[in-house]
Amino acid sequence: MTTKSKEIRMVDTITQYHHIKDEVDAAVSAVVASGMYINGPAVKQFRASLGEYLGASKVIACGNGTDALQVALMALDLAPGDEVITSPFTFFATAEVIALLGLVPVFVDIETDTYNLDPTKIEAAITDRTRCIMPVHLFGHVAHMEPIMELAEQHKLYVIEDAAQSIGADYIFSDGRRQKAGLVGHIGCTSFYPSKNLGAYGDAGAIYTNDEALGDRCQIVCNHGSHKRYHHSRIGVNSRLDSIQAAILDVKLRHLDAYNHARQTAAATYDELLAGVDGLIRPHRAPYQTHVFHQYTLRVEEGRAKRDAIQAQLRERSIPSMVYYPIPLHLQEAYAPYGFKHGDMPVAEQYSAEVISLPMHSELDREQLEYIAQNFLDVYHKN
Repeated sequence: MTTKSKEIRMVDTITQYHHIKDEVDAAVSAVVASGMYINGPAVKQFRASLGEYLGASKVIACGNGTDALQVALMALDLAPGDEVITSPFTFFATAEVIALLGLVPVFVDIETDTYNLDPTKIEAAITDRTRCIMPVHLFGHVAHMEPIMELAEQHKLYVIEDAAQSIGADYIFSDGRRQKAGLVGHIGCTSFYPSKNLGAYGDAGAIYTNDEALGDRCQIVCNHGSHKRYHHSRIGVNSRLDSIQAAILDVKLRHLDAYNHARQTAAATYDELLAGVDGLIRPHRAPYQTHVFHQYTLRVEEGRAKRDAIQAQLRERSIPSMVYYPIPLHLQEAYAPYGFKHGDMPVAEQYSAEVISLPMHSELDREQLEYIAQNFLDVYHKN
């Protein structure tokens, strides 16, 4: 079942492409004609454009968002057994790179309103082996960075921001200053996976910072540990953004603010249409940030059974939805060796049974939003 005019998609990259088709096609054709597919002018141009947009002095383009996180950690020269504090309520990659490098993921529970790492619970998790805090700006809502940075300074810790879902969002300091998400901490990392607010047409990612020394180390790590051809000063990886993806991203970056505004408008419309429903919690917006709605995520307070029934019945009506994330990281089998158990992260555990995300992208119109909301409310009340 669809609306009268359009199929409903969880993410609509197809319609978005048709709106910028001429720009994208011309950019891709220019790269193909140049024959410079790896680290060519298009990559340098995108790095410069992204740096200017974010206010970052150093941008390193890489293969994907997971690589960005791994490279950032590698650039810190941490030792096996060092601890990194992060959220249990996020995609697997955030903690995966910590464990992959022989570091220890230390999970701290999330806030009750934003889904983000709870700053008030971090200090109790800091030990003499803690080296880094890795907050995640989940669903496009920026984590509360000011208290996190105060803790980091107090305990001499690095902060790596997982900004894969928040590109374009602002963090607003208590004195009114604004900084783009990813640039409050020491290093920011993002993903340009196609479904992201700024999505490539394949895998892509970036690392950014205003710390020149850290930025240089990240660049070297990305390039096999090499600062000069055939001269390798450290062990690195091979992670780079190809020129075609860079050209596409450079085009789409010019539209990012409009895309984010369209998402915010869609979220406000959902809020209006889903207001006043008992047991249904709409997304929160903390005043210290500008939510860019990578996802529009609701909570069904009655829990997993009702949430899952709603999702199944929406699917029967050809309305997509997603559950991000059904199992918090500390309860994943892969992290069993670290000794976490049920009850350790009560907020994350509760919310994993309650959350459901509705279609969210820049191409949603009022007709589609009304149709989704009406059907959601229908199946919500029937369960």
